[in-house]
Amino acid sequence: MSTETPPVPVAGEAPFLNVVDPDFRFDSPEVAQAQERHWYADTPLGARLVLRYAEAQELVRDARMTHNGKGFMEQNGIAEDTFTYDWFVPAMVNHDGAEHRRLRSLVNKAFTPRMIEGLRPLIKQRAEHLADELAEAGEVEFIEAFADQVPLAVMTELLGVPAADFPTFRQWSSDIGLVFSLAAGGDIPAKVEAAVKGLYGYVDQLMADKEANPTDDLISALVSVRKAEQTATEAELRNLVVTMVFAAHDTTRLQLGNAVHTFSQHQDQWKLLGENPELTAQAVEEVMRWVPSSNAVYRFTPDDYEFKGETLPGGFLFMIGVQAAHRDPRAFPGGDVFDIRVPRQNAVLQFGGGPHYCLGAPLARLELAEALPALARRLPPPNVAGEVTWRPAMGITGPNELPLRFG
Repeated sequence: MSTETPPVPVAGEAPFLNVVDPDFRFDSPEVAQAQERHWYADTPLGARLVLRYAEAQELVRDARMTHNGKGFMEQNGIAEDTFTYDWFVPAMVNHDGAEHRRLRSLVNKAFTPRMIEGLRPLIKQRAEHLADELAEAGEVEFIEAFADQVPLAVMTELLGVPAADFPTFRQWSSDIGLVFSLAAGGDIPAKVEAAVKGLYGYVDQLMADKEANPTDDLISALVSVRKAEQTATEAELRNLVVTMVFAAHDTTRLQLGNAVHTFSQHQDQWKLLGENPELTAQAVEEVMRWVPSSNAVYRFTPDDYEFKGETLPGGFLFMIGVQAAHRDPRAFPGGDVFDIRVPRQNAVLQFGGGPHYCLGAPLARLELAEALPALARRLPPPNVAGEVTWRPAMGITGPNELPLRFG
């Protein structure tokens, strides 16, 4: 990792958290104690880890903050002329202002409330069918048997990604999300590089197929509009499609895994959901609050940024510890307990805020809202039936595999 971090005033009060330790977790007593002491913790990355909700919300909503993909790559030691750098730096999420609005407008039409609601019957049917299969199987690997399959159905219908291609890009679309965990080192940079390279080749072929044989899906529409109106370059469209393939799969499957693992530890809540479907909306928000799949909300400061009585230099990195902020008792009274019966007054942070609020947030909520009650109605509470390994806590996180036995 680069050590060229902008100097910053030393407050002298903040605790230190080693976020790159493989055993680091946001739900640890160490993090709770740090949050009680201060609104942020210092890290070995030279960045501040935001632990409290109010400050986190203010930072993600501040339009002056930047996403600075170039700075993020440099801070994590990723060189130019790599597939990772060439994908991440120009990605839509790392643009601000007019460029961000231009790229976002290309896909805005796919995420209207009407279009998302139109996917509900498909998601419901798929979730119920898969839940019936789990009931017959007894013991399953949940990520492969269910969590991968629900977002795949959406990708096939909405984006036009052939389901038969899933074995080809499945590992790539999982590994590319590790870009937000680059600081953990090890084999992660190599995995991300291979994933971007693989997805670039796959998406190039997919776009060529859509141009030759368009169907009624988003990628066909984007290819057609780009060719007719030149609203984006071919490289920009490829970048955007790669990002959509990854985002439509990885974050949702991990959130499903996080949710069901949590219910395995709170079996009374599973039964409660199965018997009270009117609690579904609250259950969705509660699992995203308790175990968000994304602890990867980053913001860089503009020049001479004033915050909390300090003037910070341009290019200084704030990392939002989403799960920690979601358990901040100042924002979520009683938030140290998982309870789907409790309506929470503050919104979850994993979808960001302001102009960069996640386009796919309503769709992710819909997939959870159909999947979780379909499972809880049909199946007794889940029990972990084998070893579970986890993605790094700082990033897009969740179980790599989740062997379960129901009942």
